[in-house]
Amino acid sequence: MAIDPICGMTVDEATALSSVRDGETFFFCSPRCKARFEAERVEGAGGRAGGGDYTCPMHPEVVRDGPGTCPICGMALEPRVATLEERPNEELVDMQRRFVVSAALTLPVLVLGMMERAPWVQFALATPVVLWGGWPFFVRGWASLVTRRLNMFTLIAMGTGVAYAYSVAALFLRRADLYFEPAAVITTLVLLGQVLELRARERTGDAIRALLGLAPKTARVVFDDGTEADIDVAQIHKGMNLRVRPGERVPVDGVVVDGHASIDESMITGEPMPVEKTNGARVTGGTVCATGSIVLRAERVGADTLLAQIVRMVGEAQRSRAPIQRLADVVSAWFVPIVIAVAVLTFVIWFRFGISHALVNAVAVLIIACPCALGLATPMSVMVATGKGATAGILIKNAEALELLAKVDTVVVDKTGTLTEGKPKVVAVETQPGFDERRVLGMAASVERASEHPLAAAIVAAAEERKAAIGRAENVKTIPGKGVTGIVGGYEIAVGNRALIAGAGEGMFVSIDGKLAARIVVDDPIKATTADALRALHERGITVMMVTGDARTTAENVARALGIDKAEAEVLPAEKEAIVRRLQGEGRKVAMAGDGVNDAPALSRADVGIAMGTGTDVAIESADVTLVKGDLRGIVRARVLSEAMMRNIRQNLFFAFVYNILGVPIAAGLLYPFFGLLLSPMIASAAMTFSSVTVIANALRLRRLRLAR
Repeated sequence: MAIDPICGMTVDEATALSSVRDGETFFFCSPRCKARFEAERVEGAGGRAGGGDYTCPMHPEVVRDGPGTCPICGMALEPRVATLEERPNEELVDMQRRFVVSAALTLPVLVLGMMERAPWVQFALATPVVLWGGWPFFVRGWASLVTRRLNMFTLIAMGTGVAYAYSVAALFLRRADLYFEPAAVITTLVLLGQVLELRARERTGDAIRALLGLAPKTARVVFDDGTEADIDVAQIHKGMNLRVRPGERVPVDGVVVDGHASIDESMITGEPMPVEKTNGARVTGGTVCATGSIVLRAERVGADTLLAQIVRMVGEAQRSRAPIQRLADVVSAWFVPIVIAVAVLTFVIWFRFGISHALVNAVAVLIIACPCALGLATPMSVMVATGKGATAGILIKNAEALELLAKVDTVVVDKTGTLTEGKPKVVAVETQPGFDERRVLGMAASVERASEHPLAAAIVAAAEERKAAIGRAENVKTIPGKGVTGIVGGYEIAVGNRALIAGAGEGMFVSIDGKLAARIVVDDPIKATTADALRALHERGITVMMVTGDARTTAENVARALGIDKAEAEVLPAEKEAIVRRLQGEGRKVAMAGDGVNDAPALSRADVGIAMGTGTDVAIESADVTLVKGDLRGIVRARVLSEAMMRNIRQNLFFAFVYNILGVPIAAGLLYPFFGLLLSPMIASAAMTFSSVTVIANALRLRRLRLAR
């Protein structure tokens, strides 16, 4: 099955018309849609495959190059890429103008209608309200008939149009039953609903605008001659040195080359505590220098910065569709035609009591049944939830992943870089008799300083931490698979395994002039937050399984220390993907968390792939969710967000379904034989507006959700 990019209808690829654009095949429900699609290529109107700038939040498959309305639901298209500058919402401005004028004209119509006075004055005042104020509804209603995608505007246009046209005819025929009053009031109330809805929809983009606001406009560049100057952030290029002073925001992603500072990363990671940054530490654009001052070397600028990637991912996620949306789509596809049929039936049944009763009740059915609340139920919750996740350091690639997270019962985790820091650290230096620990460590660091091996970096870091003297090494040679040798202060130094150093056992050793001097114990520390994260997952009934390429003894020790349910060690990258597939074959919903290139196949295979933001770009690209801070507690927070979003969507759908299930029969007059109760079209219009505002307000509650335990 495929989606028609013009009208949004579901079509069968086997029987549908098709057209190829830029190597991609698109399918259409009718020759009209295919012709429009192919014409757009010439006219530049922007098809679904093109890089259009505007899209519909409820139907993201509809993309255009400029403003317009969605051919499926009739709603105004919104910019695909959020911007920080507050550009006026043209549709909101237009709807506000129409509402103000219509309200001013409707008030005297309402008074005169209740008094049954001055019919020609009612006509004069109601005409601009219905034909000018409600003109956008008639345009969209007609478009829905042309594209055969009946929507809320179909019902509004039919309801107000029938009431107004009948009243005009009755006026000239000198009949007393005029309905200028409900026609004008309904139009004004629908305009009010559009204004309230558009204002609320704007608030769903607050998260992206908040992220965009993190990027500073200028940065202070440090030139090679030592001079400094403020430049526009857009002029920064890779390799520039930039100074960040207390209270300033870091302009781009980079590495600290001088200075020391406490950086507040809360707006990116969701963590409130500042992080200490010294030479070699990575900093992220948009974070705040709380105390201290640093000079950083720019590494990622412009669209390559983490902040830019976050904004891009959030925007794409907000436009994606959750699987639960299919329920609303199926109902909406049948709902409007059924409502029209019910309205016609209502008119026929009530006609025996007079055309006035028939008309009023039929119009009430059309107005109260507008399915706008049903269409808004899922997209609004998705937009708010993904924005909320971004401000907490949880980047959601698509709405489907966020929905599936609530169903996950098994989490598969890699060890290195996921459970552990992923950075080897010297935990002990066991010296032989006659050798000083700091002296041995300093000599080892001297020869290791030129090496790019992770263990070499750990030894150098340990020497600096212990204030050991690091000298100048000569004749440094790296011996693959064994270690490194060199001369420091006239002494022959070797650092490596037993294949390099005679008499050594298991581990890493240092020899001086051929004599064993010390054993260096290196370990990969478990992250401080890992135990709490796994405990929280267990509390939610989630099974945790560790899959690692490390030795079995190491894996079992880590699993035992953390209380992991099951561990598989000495696993190759391809085998990780097979393990995930096996678990899925057992009926489990699997989330895979990892950070390396070797995790990418398993991340792609899992129902939900979760990448550590501290990991490789390949892992992040393969995953559905990225935890910016690389903290497993982010999985728990993502789970809380997923459960809250699904609960919110179900509430919205409940409001929308119950509203229509109860409203339509009442409007049709079902209660009249029992209670003498009929529903005025004006009350129906107010109720329809209230239902949409209720759904949006409920979705916006997700912004106040507490994700941290």
